Amino acid sequence: MKTPYKNIYNILKLNRFIVLTVVIGAVLTCIISVLMVIKLHKETVNNAFVVNSDGSVIPLKLVSQQENLKVEVLAQLELFHTYFYNIDASNYEKNLEKALWLGNSSVDALYRQKKADGVYNRLLQYSLVQKVLNIESKVDIQNEPYKFETKTIFEINRGTITDTYELTTTGNLIHVDRNFPNNTHGLLITNFFESTLRKLENYESRKK
Repeated sequence: MKTPYKNIYNILKLNRFIVLTVVIGAVLTCIISVLMVIKLHKETVNNAFVVNSDGSVIPLKLVSQQENLKVEVLAQLELFHTYFYNIDASNYEKNLEKALWLGNSSVDALYRQKKADGVYNRLLQYSLVQKVLNIESKVDIQNEPYKFETKTIFEINRGTITDTYELTTTGNLIHVDRNFPNNTHGLLITNFFESTLRKLENYESRKK
């Protein structure tokens, strides 16, 4: 008895069905794999991992890292403005030397300009005391270089007369290698600029 031949069209349909099934399955597998990789990447970006002393892995959120960065940026700005503007005849050389470690050529250029203008000579000649009263900074740490704007309130004591001023400075911060004790935060001020300076009247009474 002869074996009947299968219909060629049925065989082709079956083959096409199998091929389409394999292709669709492969596409779905690829899509799922890509989605899993994207998810894993996001989780990795949002977490850092450190190994504890007992060998366990501890996840650290990126948010925490940004919070720590903001603290360091604000601390660096406060440190710099204190060194650069809280000066008198006895400490200005030491303070300015420390301040210059925290900034690039833009800070050095401003220092040289002040020196050429006789700012520090008058400090010595008249025994002036320039004291920082308050420092407030606004920073943007989303992208490096980090932009900042700082308002520094300081007073100049001329003996019988004390005047209070508000100075607004702007610039950027970039990461550099940490250098103890000269630059412990590992941040460098660039594009530093004194934008505005105004005299404050009755600052002490307003503060109260």
